Amino acid sequence: MLEALITSKTRIKLMLKFFLNSNSTGYLRGLEAEFGESSNAIRQELNRFEDAGLLVSDHRANRKVFRANVQHPLFPDIQSLVRKYVGMDKIIEKVVNNLGQPREVYLIGDLALGKDSKELNLIIIGNDIDHEYLETLVEKTRQLVSRTIHYAVFTPQEFALQLPHLNQHKMLKVWENNA
Repeated sequence: MLEALITSKTRIKLMLKFFLNSNSTGYLRGLEAEFGESSNAIRQELNRFEDAGLLVSDHRANRKVFRANVQHPLFPDIQSLVRKYVGMDKIIEKVVNNLGQPREVYLIGDLALGKDSKELNLIIIGNDIDHEYLETLVEKTRQLVSRTIHYAVFTPQEFALQLPHLNQHKMLKVWENNA
């Protein structure tokens, strides 16, 4: 879907990197290695995003480090578009809101870092989660988002025990029950 609107693959990769996880940062050479693309193409797109005010930068150890400008008026809309592209909107709508009593949902792995992936890896934390219903919903959602979905379910107590063993840099909270 996004490829029909935005023809630059580099631009799409940058949107995933910075707008899926607003805490993501990147610098030119690091993005070049991560994307496997020329630094010139990446530089041009970074400059476009920065000139539009969608990215902000600062200098750290002789590197210009970029991150999403979460204060930009279009940030929520672009983040929503990117989440729809990845399929997060359907997962939240179809899976999380019908499970029982979920407390939090985390996206983990490459997508949490803003790297495109054919896999959606989720951690669902809550009590009284209906596992059979969850599997049925995940199966239906897989067809909608055209991605493989993997998940793990923990009670809050189990998650607290697992948290020290998880790579927290590859975790992005995508939903929280504020009730």
